[in-house]
Amino acid sequence: MDKIGLYEFLAEPFHCDFSGRLFMGHLGNHMLNAADFHSSARGFGMKYLMTIRRSWVLSRLAIEMTEMPEQYTRFNVETWVESAMRYFTSRNFAVVGEEGKIYGYGRSIWAMIDTESRQPTDILAIDNGAINQWIVTDKECPIDKGGRVKMSDEAQLVRTIATYYNDVDINGHINSVKYIEHVLDLWPLDWYREHHIKRFEIAYVAEAHAGDELSFYREKVSDSEYCVRIVRTDGTECCRSRIVFF
Repeated sequence: MDKIGLYEFLAEPFHCDFSGRLFMGHLGNHMLNAADFHSSARGFGMKYLMTIRRSWVLSRLAIEMTEMPEQYTRFNVETWVESAMRYFTSRNFAVVGEEGKIYGYGRSIWAMIDTESRQPTDILAIDNGAINQWIVTDKECPIDKGGRVKMSDEAQLVRTIATYYNDVDINGHINSVKYIEHVLDLWPLDWYREHHIKRFEIAYVAEAHAGDELSFYREKVSDSEYCVRIVRTDGTECCRSRIVFF
């Protein structure tokens, strides 16, 4: 079995925005599905982990696109493990169209948790560190790894929302992609008539659950760059995001 996974997806029309291009949130879903397909086929996916009370949780995700696939377009998501340590593993993505056209790339960091204690567990303890045999070191992912999203106390509260059934994923907390969708909803439709998302990155800090209210604090870095901090009901910061438009 190849170390690099290749999975075909379709930009379904109801997964596309008013411009006929795939929503960033749906692209994020496709990447996470590709990650699960890849890890499951190689023995360290969610289906197996749930039997031993373990689960993958997304810690960081960065997506950088030159273009989004148009509706009805078939495209592939390539994914591979770049490195693995005791508590974190890095996984990369490439979004590739027909004749090798590159739409963009993604980088992600994952942790493994005990589903009962919700605490990080040793990734390398799974099947005697079997993940190490799937590491790829010679495939390029030419986008910035990103870092800590820096924000000041000047960030302005722009929205507070409630969370419900559709926000919750298999791990019982607010779905990683739902945060992406909620962040991108902070800008009106007219903004997206003039701007496109070049890079979206998000770092997850703490879990939120159904019933929590999420407050979104936004800070403008430049005319094309913004940062967003998301805080749950009890004041705990859940995640930070950085968005670059063009």
